[in-house]
Amino acid sequence: MEIIVLGTSSGTPTRQRNMSGLALRLRGARQWVLVDCAEGTQHRILRTPLSVMSLRAVFITHMHGDHCYGLPGLLASAGLLGRSEPLTIVGPPPLRTMIECIMQASELNLPYPLAWLTPDELADGPLLPELAVDATALSHRIPSWAYGFTEGALERKLDTDKLRADGVPSSALWGDIQQGRDVVLPDGRAIAARDYLLPPRRARRIVVAGDNDSPDLLAASAHGADVLVHEATYTEDVLQKIGPGPQHSSSMRIARFAQEAKVGNLVLTHFSPRYQEGGPMPLALLEEEARAQYDGHLLLARDLDHYVLDRLGELRRAVE
Repeated sequence: MEIIVLGTSSGTPTRQRNMSGLALRLRGARQWVLVDCAEGTQHRILRTPLSVMSLRAVFITHMHGDHCYGLPGLLASAGLLGRSEPLTIVGPPPLRTMIECIMQASELNLPYPLAWLTPDELADGPLLPELAVDATALSHRIPSWAYGFTEGALERKLDTDKLRADGVPSSALWGDIQQGRDVVLPDGRAIAARDYLLPPRRARRIVVAGDNDSPDLLAASAHGADVLVHEATYTEDVLQKIGPGPQHSSSMRIARFAQEAKVGNLVLTHFSPRYQEGGPMPLALLEEEARAQYDGHLLLARDLDHYVLDRLGELRRAVE
């Protein structure tokens, strides 16, 4: 599984960071999904291997502008490029109203259909064949959600020792069995594929959260997840000075939660613009605070970071 970070700033962009956006796909796949789409996201996409023509679905965590104001432009650009495939958009109910108002006011006619879902409707059935998607309600000034992405159909290896022990000759039939198809051997024996397949490996899971001041709300969704991507807008001392009004998390709070939830890899993002490399408040402050609470694999996201989650659950930066 791959993650490509498209923006890591909260509220407003900085010289180095765009606002929220994250792409996710299975390793090497052409098709991908987008979580949040701040203004300028499509400019970031142009600097990646991704194409809006192969975008499968967009998931908006909440309606604050630094998470969704880039969506109208991205939809329009996809239309100008000749997209014809349907696009699914998942987000709070006001998202559809906003997009349709903009389309009407600007006379934007898309050459492809949009399918709309709210986060609650994800429970009604599968959305993507390769990824199971679920949503968890969070705590913010307006309704906000986290989206969990779990691998769908997993490959299963053949139990070759049992095949040989039962006298099943090595042939193209082995390939049929691995695909889950029952076969009949030349000697007339019927072979049930399920009897000769090893148990599948554990499905990998990535949780991408929107703005949230209560990490414990992710207790069920993120427990044991391979990756949690979560905002760390402030250090704890700054959050205490600002007060609870903005309803954001500190790096300390989310790291403490990740430790308790046994999250394998924690990716922090959505940093306040006050934190700048080389400035009086470097991003290292957020990292130091998190490392004091979390002993797993910690990453501070950077714009255009490209991560690969391997089958053992290790998240690493991709070698381009």
